[in-house]
Amino acid sequence: MTEPIPAPTSEPPPAPITDATPAPLPTTPPLRPPDGHRSPVAWVVSLVLASMVGALLFAGGYLAAGANRDRGSCAAPSQAFAALCEAYDKLKDQYVDQLDDQELVDGALRGLFEYGVKDPFSGYMSPDDYQRALGSLSGEFTGIGAEMSVKNLEDAGDLAACVELSDTCALVVVAPLEDSPALRAGLQSGDIVLAVDGVSVNGSTLQDQVGKVRGEAGTDVTLTLRRGERTFELTITRAKITQREVSSEMLNGKIGYIALHGFSPASADQFHEALQQLIDDGAASIVFDLRDNPGGYIDAAQRIASEFIGSGLIFTQESSGGDVKRWESDGGGVATDESLPVVVLINGGSASASEIVAAAMLESGRATLIGQPTYGKNTVQFWTELTNDGGVRITISRWYTPDHNSVAPDGVQPQIAVEVPDGTPSDQDPVLERAIVELTTPAAGLEGLRAAA
Repeated sequence: MTEPIPAPTSEPPPAPITDATPAPLPTTPPLRPPDGHRSPVAWVVSLVLASMVGALLFAGGYLAAGANRDRGSCAAPSQAFAALCEAYDKLKDQYVDQLDDQELVDGALRGLFEYGVKDPFSGYMSPDDYQRALGSLSGEFTGIGAEMSVKNLEDAGDLAACVELSDTCALVVVAPLEDSPALRAGLQSGDIVLAVDGVSVNGSTLQDQVGKVRGEAGTDVTLTLRRGERTFELTITRAKITQREVSSEMLNGKIGYIALHGFSPASADQFHEALQQLIDDGAASIVFDLRDNPGGYIDAAQRIASEFIGSGLIFTQESSGGDVKRWESDGGGVATDESLPVVVLINGGSASASEIVAAAMLESGRATLIGQPTYGKNTVQFWTELTNDGGVRITISRWYTPDHNSVAPDGVQPQIAVEVPDGTPSDQDPVLERAIVELTTPAAGLEGLRAAA
């Protein structure tokens, strides 16, 4: 499935001790060995070193003696992981305070993805985070109702450099969800989140901040935002979010308007029913609104694109080892008649599965795209639960358009670009207004636009 939000990771580790910041040293050696497993010879050597050359070499002797201990029960899958097991054993054996195995495991799992994989769309989720994330995909969760992601402001294609949030690696709002507290409060796609409840996001991760923004219904969270040149605070009251995947209505001039807000397991059936109703009601053309749709399941993307594309390739999914899966139209669409004009509305909040559909509609010549460039995500993630009830999200493949184009990092480009000025009243929609103009223009003009593209 596709999804613009990466999985939770952790706070950055504390800075290592260097020559510039020496570790505190003991003033006298302890009166007894700190561990019953230490050999008597090694302990005597440590005491002798301490008495002769002081605490610094005492510390060195202590570590040298510790290296002779038997390795614990940690089993390394390869030689490269032997150091991890060794570090675990030493922590459990020598750390001054009691350690919790679960916390150590969580930290190791987070570090495995954050510092090893360096992919913002792959990651480890704690049990609580995993359940909340599953709720998001199923259409229900508690929070402000906004999709967020990381964007490299200097090089949009280099997300691997954005392990942590910074002035360059910004926390951005992909899209506020329909009828959500975020949307009602005025949060917009493209807003950059600088702080949450007064604490800077820099030095943390996307998942840390998503966890902070989410919370119990009825509680408030304050976001410090940058929008263009303006910086301001926005307080939003959290609520239970139940996403309505599809909304539709008949506009003047027999134009059927249908908006899709996510690609959940139920979305394809809901979309089919709503689209069929518009056609039964006499729609002579269709406006398909994918703005601020953050994506979801790729099989839902295939089915929804198939409502308009009667046959042929929708997209390809390419995995490691050269494995390629072709996702073709299922041929069961209710709006595949080429005489039915279709316009697709897109913006920077149209991500992932939305981009699959928009690109297929564009390259098949089935629709005209109007609005702003989409988000630019072409990877597919696999989610699975772990034995601790947490979960991992792993990027397993990339997808490509029917013409084998990648939408990353620049997104799908509209054929007709329409900007929405900051401060546009909520009752005005320049993009939809332009779509209506295009659909009420003689059909030859619309066909000419498609041919030119």
